[in-house]
Amino acid sequence: MQPKNEIPVYLFCGFLESGKTKYIQSILEDPRFNKGDGILLLLCEEGEEEYDPSRFAYPNVSIESFDEAEDLTPDRLEARRRRAGASLVVVEYNGMWQIEDLYYALPDQWMVYQQLCFIDAGTIMNYNANMRQLVFDKIKTSDGIVFNRVKPDEDVMPYHKLVRDIDRNAQIIYEKLDGSIEYDEIEDPLPFDIDAPIVEIADRDFAIWFRDISEEPEKYVGKTIRYKGLIAKDAEMARDTFVAGRHIMTCCADDIAYNGLACVSSKLAGSVKSYDWRIVQGVIKMEKNSLYKRPGPVIHIETMEETEKPDPEVATF
Repeated sequence: MQPKNEIPVYLFCGFLESGKTKYIQSILEDPRFNKGDGILLLLCEEGEEEYDPSRFAYPNVSIESFDEAEDLTPDRLEARRRRAGASLVVVEYNGMWQIEDLYYALPDQWMVYQQLCFIDAGTIMNYNANMRQLVFDKIKTSDGIVFNRVKPDEDVMPYHKLVRDIDRNAQIIYEKLDGSIEYDEIEDPLPFDIDAPIVEIADRDFAIWFRDISEEPEKYVGKTIRYKGLIAKDAEMARDTFVAGRHIMTCCADDIAYNGLACVSSKLAGSVKSYDWRIVQGVIKMEKNSLYKRPGPVIHIETMEETEKPDPEVATF
């Protein structure tokens, strides 16, 4: 049940001519999408495809446009919604604007119920090569990714990898040129053996492993893990605790951040200091630790070895 006063927002993003307008037109023609309440359609870019309001299932759809990202503010958005008498909002977002700018601009009671990203299969690799940050920005927060204009016999693996390098949970849909729809069912095996007596994480696989254990920590409980990490330790940590991790670049140099797991050892914690490189090995348990806000994966160290830093030092996907 929708909470009182909450305004559902359906957000459609992607680059110009990626199919957003066509899809939004189709859902507004479907009487199942809305029970007759007022709808505010916010347009943040103008492409060749135009809306045909005469075909909407209900007449109470108000269309408002914004030409600049800076014009999006909570007060202005809420004023447009009230003027339209709308209880539901649909947004066609500009592919050249950052998604976070919209999220910051949403009024408090507006809640994004679903975000879909539309991608033209014929142009996306060029966009990804030249505007990687914008591609990453759209995919990382989307619930579903729709690749359209896919050739009937085209190999979709490059599109699959593009999405999975950014988001492992988003649903991927391929819309072929002939109009047929195919759902992505490609399984991605991990590049290390999680069932081995010792799960060894190669330097090149650290980012993938850290994302996996962050998303599904329970499957690592009781496993013995071994990897090379940069030590972080300060006076606020418990005396038997330190962190072993790596700097990870998710998309580009601007988003490099240090990520690691809490490690505990009453015997070995005192032998390390920040910026040491060590190969750590130990058993993972889910438990409370001062470094986490909730129970998380903690490595109970069994062995630790001095080592040189990896090359490259920053882990990537």
